[in-house]
Amino acid sequence: MNTQKNATLTLDGKTVEFPVHTGTIGPDVVDIRSLYGKTGAFTFDPGFMSTGSCMSAITYIDGDKGELLYRGYPIEQLAEHCDFMEVCQLLLRGELPTAGEKSEFVEIIKNHTMVHEQLSRFYSGFRRDAHPMAVMVGVVGALSAFYHDAMDISDQHHRDISAFRLIAKMPTIVAMAYKYGIGQPFMYPRNDLDYAGNFLHMMFATPCETYKPNPILARALDRILILHADHEQNASTSTVRLAGSSGANPFACISAGIACLWGPAHGGANEACLKMLQEIGDVSRVGEYINRAKDKNDTFKLMGFGHRVYKNFDPRAKLMRETCREVLNELGLTDDPLFKLALALEKIALEDDYFVEKKLYPNVDFYSGIVQHALGIPTQMFTGIFAAARTVGWIAQWNEMISDPEQKIGRPRQLYVGATRRDVIPVDKR
Repeated sequence: MNTQKNATLTLDGKTVEFPVHTGTIGPDVVDIRSLYGKTGAFTFDPGFMSTGSCMSAITYIDGDKGELLYRGYPIEQLAEHCDFMEVCQLLLRGELPTAGEKSEFVEIIKNHTMVHEQLSRFYSGFRRDAHPMAVMVGVVGALSAFYHDAMDISDQHHRDISAFRLIAKMPTIVAMAYKYGIGQPFMYPRNDLDYAGNFLHMMFATPCETYKPNPILARALDRILILHADHEQNASTSTVRLAGSSGANPFACISAGIACLWGPAHGGANEACLKMLQEIGDVSRVGEYINRAKDKNDTFKLMGFGHRVYKNFDPRAKLMRETCREVLNELGLTDDPLFKLALALEKIALEDDYFVEKKLYPNVDFYSGIVQHALGIPTQMFTGIFAAARTVGWIAQWNEMISDPEQKIGRPRQLYVGATRRDVIPVDKR
């Protein structure tokens, strides 16, 4: 971080200066930490769209260019040349692993994939029709009751162990939530499979017969995990950081992130996208719904198009689009009505002037929902898969925050617009 210039603010005739910091890439930031002390005023920035909440070296996004970097590496290159385990190490440690380092990391993760046997009893306390995210919030939060041997967040070794446990156990917890909901027995992890293959095994295998994950489908799931691993200071990541700023244990922080991710404006977007496709129902109705999306007076929203950050094409969407076609071809689903509908909607949106001018391109949620549906993952499990992918990003961001000597407990301020001071009148005199 470099500080070579200042910003000047004049308020009520008083001029004050604030340092301007420059990162390695991206816009400069005005350091306003001394603003209240110098002026008696706060900034007002609902949604924090113009506020840098932290200093981070993990992920960089340029929404205008449509660029996403993990530790400096373009997401396109990582998705093409790496698997999820390599990306996990990159996010956690800052560098891509050597072959030996990767092998060691994979073995560590495999040794942590099972959950405490008593934890499985937690699931029976939920209704069978409970949303998987409700189950995951409770179960992940409860991990601290079982794995409290490494809870000193000031100890880097303890933080590493917690990271390994969360990355390893999250697919197991997600799969158990799915199995519980459909009344099937839980499937233990298999250490002879890779991370994505094991995830599919725990989701879809039964004790009745041997399950062999399709390598193309496993690679598709692995790519979903890579593309969703981190995304800078989004709502759920900011939630994890805010919870962590109080000194809360990592399991509680990740549980808070899962709760935030559950929202339809965040992790629930791909679930909402598939429900939209099911509502449209047929290719013949695409034009009708496109017109509804353009109508300002219509409450219908075209889900899976546009992005709050990317003002260009979402770079993850390009990769997921390729994966989508690979999966549909592998499963022979190119003529499936739902997928034909999705492709027709995509074609119109990419060519229609209204969507092109507003840069409402298909985003990663549009394609990932289609891919997961093709893999046999039910719609209400989509956000759970997202949570499993994002766990490594959350824990990397949490670890970075705990290691930051300037870290303080989060405490946003407000613009108060309520009643001014007034006195209470006893009830018998009102």
